Amino acid sequence: MTVLRTTDAPDCPAPPAAAVPIVPREHLDFGLDGDIPRHWFGGDPFKTRFFDAMSTLFPEGERFFIACVRDFRDQVTDPEHLQSIKDFTRQEAQHGMVHSAFNRRLADQGIKVDRILANQRRFLFDVTRQSLSRQQTLAITAASEHITAIMAQGWFERRDLFRGADPRVRAMYVWHAVEEIEHKGVAYDVMQQVAHVGYLGRVLALLQVSINFPLFIFQILGHMLKVDGFSRAQRLKLWAKGLWWLYGPGGMVSDIMRPYLAWYKPGFHPWDSGMPPSYKVWAEALQRTGNVIAASDALQSNAGQGN
Repeated sequence: MTVLRTTDAPDCPAPPAAAVPIVPREHLDFGLDGDIPRHWFGGDPFKTRFFDAMSTLFPEGERFFIACVRDFRDQVTDPEHLQSIKDFTRQEAQHGMVHSAFNRRLADQGIKVDRILANQRRFLFDVTRQSLSRQQTLAITAASEHITAIMAQGWFERRDLFRGADPRVRAMYVWHAVEEIEHKGVAYDVMQQVAHVGYLGRVLALLQVSINFPLFIFQILGHMLKVDGFSRAQRLKLWAKGLWWLYGPGGMVSDIMRPYLAWYKPGFHPWDSGMPPSYKVWAEALQRTGNVIAASDALQSNAGQGN
């Protein structure tokens, strides 16, 4: 696929081309109707609920991203860029559908999924899209895509992250990560080339997302731990251990700080970081087996070999 030239300065070099095409993958079977443990991440409540909290935000979030990119679709004339937008839309729509299915499991556990979705929908569509310009909401979309893409790439580069996780849920998140990386430049290119959002606009957008995204996650995570029946003292211990897992040395956040900060560099483009080499392991396993869980298992096995 072609990546359009995106610059913050006239003499900035063109960004590297995308390493892989955007491939919408539909009708994948993750086995989410099976007997997945309540705390599917190796029995760890905090790690489990951290990812569960993200899952509750994805359906409305993906719908918001699609709407914000579509605001400018009629102004795009390049056929390859239009196809990229179409493939991006299909991928995001599929993410919303799969996470909606997973979220029904959470609702059955007593999590107030409907209320979370309603709050998210109100914030994104009734507040954000009504009070900000279309250029600003697109910048927020591109910034959000940056966050999800660098998190996804971090999962690939640290493939032991999901060790101990239920293979079905792990497969869902690995698949989601793959597609976030594949389309990581789409919203950004629309923002730069069509909406003409400048450097300050994209910096402010990422700062906004950097505050709101963890805030929402932690609010939902706190609700989930209460529903799980943990006492206040137990929850404090879980938070202390969990925040160290996230923010401590070698934690998830420290792994993505360098690519996160790259956004603030003039001339930045999402494809500067390329595609994780281990992507081929997953893609080839999926093509060979047609089984998304087997593809995720192949990536996990490859991690054990240190490749």
